[in-house]
Amino acid sequence: MAEKIQLVAVVPENLQGVRVDQGAAQLFPDYSRSRLQGWLKTGELTLDGKACKAREKLVLGQRLELDAEVEDQERWLAEAIDLDVVYEDEAIVVLNKPAGLVVHPAAGNPSGTLLNALLNHYPDIGSVPRAGIVHRLDKDTTGLMVVAKTLSAQNALVAQLQAREVHREYEAIVFGTMTGGGTVNLPIGRHPKSRQKMAVAQLGGKEAITHYRLIKRYQDHTHIRCMLETGRTHQIRVHMAHQHHPLIGDPLYAGRPKLPKGASPELIDMLRHFPRQALHARRLSFIHPETHEEVHFETSLPDDFENLLTVLDQEEQGR
Repeated sequence: MAEKIQLVAVVPENLQGVRVDQGAAQLFPDYSRSRLQGWLKTGELTLDGKACKAREKLVLGQRLELDAEVEDQERWLAEAIDLDVVYEDEAIVVLNKPAGLVVHPAAGNPSGTLLNALLNHYPDIGSVPRAGIVHRLDKDTTGLMVVAKTLSAQNALVAQLQAREVHREYEAIVFGTMTGGGTVNLPIGRHPKSRQKMAVAQLGGKEAITHYRLIKRYQDHTHIRCMLETGRTHQIRVHMAHQHHPLIGDPLYAGRPKLPKGASPELIDMLRHFPRQALHARRLSFIHPETHEEVHFETSLPDDFENLLTVLDQEEQGR
C-alpha cells in the first residue's frame, strides 16, 4: 500500500532566488529536504509542470507541484509484540524499551524488533520513514524513546535532535570509583579491527559529547547520570570505557568483570552474571511537534538495575 501525495504551492516573494530544494522544504514542511531532493530527481516534484534540478533558483509566481507516493514499509512485517507505552497522542508515542529488544530490523534481526511492533500497534505508521523511529537505544539498553506517528512530527523531532534540543538523561553503573563529574568530548568512529564495536577516533570520527555527574560513589563502583549532547552509536559505553570506567555488564567494552578484593559472594555473582550493560534512559524532554510546548518524561529504573544497586548498597553497609 502507498499514501498518495498531491500538493501545489506558488512561490512567494520571500523565496525568490532561493534554490528549488530549499524553497520546497519551506513550502512542503512535512517532508525532509533529502526526500524532496529525491522527488526532484524522479520528476515527482516539478516546477511549472517541468522537471528541474535542486540547485535551480525559484522565481516569484512559479508553481511547485508534488505528485508522489510514500510506500508503506511492506518488507517489514507487523508483529504482535507488547509495548510499554508511557504516553501517546495523535503525533507521538513515548515508549519504555525493555532489554533485549532490537529497535530496527537488520541483517541479523529481520523480525522481532520495535519497528515490527510499531507496525502492528499503529498500522498507519508504515507510511512514515523507519516507522517513525527518530533515535535508537542499543538492544540491551532500557528506557525512554520517542516515536513519531506522522511525517510532520518526525521532521520536527529530527530537526530538534540535529539542533541538540532533545534532552536525554541516562543512568549507568560503572567499574571503578570516580572522583567527580565531567565532560567527555571525544569523536567516535567505527573500531578499526572490530566491526561490532565503536571507538574514540581522532581521525575520521564524528563529534561526540557526554556530560556525566555522580549519583553515588561505592568502594569499587560508581552510579552516574549521563547527559548526551550528541547521539553516536554506543556513545556512553565508548566514552566511559575510554575513561577507564566501563559499564558493568557491557559485553563489548568492559572485558572480563573486575572482581573487587574481599567482595561478598552476592556481589561476585551479580558482577559475573549481570546480563547486559547497566544503562537506562531515565529522562527525556523535547518540544512537542504539535503543541510546541516542552514535554518531560521519566521512567523508573528496571528491576535488574535496582537489584544491582541493592547489592552494592548492602556491600557498602557490610564493610
